[in-house]
Amino acid sequence: MSELLERAEKILDAAKGSEAVEIYLSTGVDTEVRAYQGQIENLSSATSSGIGIRILRESAAGAQVGTAWAGSLDDEAISDALREARDNAHFATEDEYVAFARPDGVDPATLNLTDARVTSTPLDEKIAMAIELEQLVRSGDSRIRQVDSANYSDYVAEAAIVSTTGIRATYARSGAYVSVEAIATDGADDQTGWGLSVGRAPSELDINEAARDAITRATRMLGAVKPPSMLCTAVFDPRTAATLLAIIGSALSGEAVVRGRSFFANRIGETVASPLFTLLDDPTDARHFAASAYDGEGLACRKNVLIEKGDLKGFVYDTVSARRAGTSSNGGALRGGIAGSPSAGCRALQLVAGDVDQTEMLRRVGHGIFVESVTGVHSGVNPISGDFSVGVTGLMIRDGELAEPVREITVASTLQRMLLDVVYVGNNVEWLPGTAAGQSLAIDGVAVSGS
Repeated sequence: MSELLERAEKILDAAKGSEAVEIYLSTGVDTEVRAYQGQIENLSSATSSGIGIRILRESAAGAQVGTAWAGSLDDEAISDALREARDNAHFATEDEYVAFARPDGVDPATLNLTDARVTSTPLDEKIAMAIELEQLVRSGDSRIRQVDSANYSDYVAEAAIVSTTGIRATYARSGAYVSVEAIATDGADDQTGWGLSVGRAPSELDINEAARDAITRATRMLGAVKPPSMLCTAVFDPRTAATLLAIIGSALSGEAVVRGRSFFANRIGETVASPLFTLLDDPTDARHFAASAYDGEGLACRKNVLIEKGDLKGFVYDTVSARRAGTSSNGGALRGGIAGSPSAGCRALQLVAGDVDQTEMLRRVGHGIFVESVTGVHSGVNPISGDFSVGVTGLMIRDGELAEPVREITVASTLQRMLLDVVYVGNNVEWLPGTAAGQSLAIDGVAVSGS
């Protein structure tokens, strides 16, 4: 048993009363380094710990849940949080569907998601990586006039969840990444580009690849123009495709569906996408940086097939959204730290890989637009109606190859139409931080608004 889980159980034993109690503990260690002009501009190394407590009181109209949290595991802070949670429960809205998770017999996947090298790697080496990354970008191309930021970050996090309903869960995860933003100029135009490398530990990072990525993305956008408006095929690169998948994933939350806030509501069994499109939420895949053995309520995570060969198969549920839908949780609870309560959501989205790489995809598309970055996602995309309108920078695709850079354009469609119009799914999967992995994705019939 982990020390954190043992501590959580002792707190639960001391907290027991007539009501249901849930204890969530978390600890973490993280490092942040930012280099600028060969010097360290910012350096932080911090440890954190805290507790989140939920108290459930049964009532005639359902149940009331009080929550409280503390950013410390001191006895006094824990006692105060427990008292506040009990007090808050009296003022909570009664809800017949509110309940704490109960063990459902699903065994957790055996996952190794931590790497001791995150903490054993000397700080000097982490600092050197950020400085070297900046130098590589500055010296990599004469058109690079500035490196806005070169960063190294890592973390180790652990959590434990226990409850009077029988939940006993603990999980841990580590990660490291470098990122850099380059600014290129040709004298008349400035463009930026991001480079990134991600791993479980510092030794898995490739700073040369991150530098090349930033330089390429910045320099190839120099001289970008506003193209004519057109209707064409859009090829999303892995990072922008991951953004698109995360948006789609938000509409596959059981919470969004039961509240009528998803364009997928009441469509189980329907064809909602191209037959090339199979979307999974699979936190049990250790390659995903959001992988986890347990969800935010302490139930075992599992692979959920959401869309299979274009047909809508299901949603992700936590305990409360599942009760509202008349079903049971499938390990889909997310939790925003000690101050958050569980809610349904996709954790580790991935598309089943297609049969083409990006080069072959461009060749088959022939003519269209290559989407390198998107802006305005929060204001331009509506997961309830499916409306999709975002700002885009990228490159034209001509004769099956990347051509002139373009900017100041808007790509518009609906998520419903875009899913049905997927014509190619790439095999170039990139495991990225965040909710979704990415790979190249070609979507036909996209309206590009230019000059």
